Amino acid sequence: MKLAIGKETLPAEKRVAATPETVKKLIALGAEVAVEQGAGANAAIPDETYAMAGAKIVPAADIYKDADVILRVRHPTVGIEKMKKGAVLIGLLAPYQEKETLKALAAQGVIAFSMELVPRITRAQTMDVLSSQANLAGYRAVLEAANEFGRGFPMMMTAAGTVPPAKVFIMGAGVAGLQAIATARRLGAQVSATDVRPAAKEQVQSLGASFVMVENEETKAAETSGGYAKEMSEDYKKQQAALISETIRKQDIVITTALIPGRKAPVLVNEEMVRSMKPGSVIVDLAVEQGGNVALARSGEVVNAGGVKIVGYPNMASRIPVDASALYARNLLNFLTPLVDKETKNLKINWEDDIVKATALTRDGQIVHPNFQGA
Repeated sequence: MKLAIGKETLPAEKRVAATPETVKKLIALGAEVAVEQGAGANAAIPDETYAMAGAKIVPAADIYKDADVILRVRHPTVGIEKMKKGAVLIGLLAPYQEKETLKALAAQGVIAFSMELVPRITRAQTMDVLSSQANLAGYRAVLEAANEFGRGFPMMMTAAGTVPPAKVFIMGAGVAGLQAIATARRLGAQVSATDVRPAAKEQVQSLGASFVMVENEETKAAETSGGYAKEMSEDYKKQQAALISETIRKQDIVITTALIPGRKAPVLVNEEMVRSMKPGSVIVDLAVEQGGNVALARSGEVVNAGGVKIVGYPNMASRIPVDASALYARNLLNFLTPLVDKETKNLKINWEDDIVKATALTRDGQIVHPNFQGA
């Protein structure tokens, strides 16, 4: 079984799909591992380190040659035509956004698995890429806010006077939001948070933050069976917006994390709310790649709106590429391992497995996932 690790080609993507640790384990699975030259450079992994782990370092032109399995972080932007028919591609393939890539993979006869579709079931927890990367994104978001903020986070009592703690408001208490709460609390901030799911209240409070939420009958059914937040009614959105508007003007820092799979990110902070905040306040929009939770946010920029800074860095996990790569590579290893026959050391995919069915995008020249067959 020949396995290839390609260098990422999307702008600002610093992660890599394998580390020396996982390369050794992939070889133990029976794979011959090839790593593209420079693939790990942005994650502080030189080619020599991969070679010491047992991988073969190859130029970009040859990375997909004869590869049975291709591991990537993001969807390929080049080289699909070099993948052989029947090759297995595994990565964050963004099927909702990258429909042309999906068609190209199907036309090439590639078997593609999208890691963002891993179901949230107990057996798949070690494969949950969205959680592992969101955890780091939530942490990094607080650091980015602190970097732009002109004051400290904790209360400081000095001979010259007392510095009050920063007030931090986290919007969305999923994995990223909870890590942002924990990080802001560690830095000494006064933290509050909101989420449409009532179950989040206990989690938020357990981390020492206060919970802000409109609670009514609709919120009792605000979570899907897969553990994601549902989109709420217009009436609920108006009530929540009024509460958020009242809360947000009192904050120093706001971090938004709300995403709906396959949909444009909901706008949580409108322009009026932004301008109601004090000059020197900071907003970090973790949903900027999917349209953004914050009006005026622009992907890849720090916007100054009347003295309020709006941080719109995309792909926040990639700003911690060493740890993000390490966790992501383990997620991929855990996904691939059940697909390999222990006796023959070759691929043996059980197409009836729930995880396989949930993540398979293309097979036998067709788009097979029901959500994307009309792409």
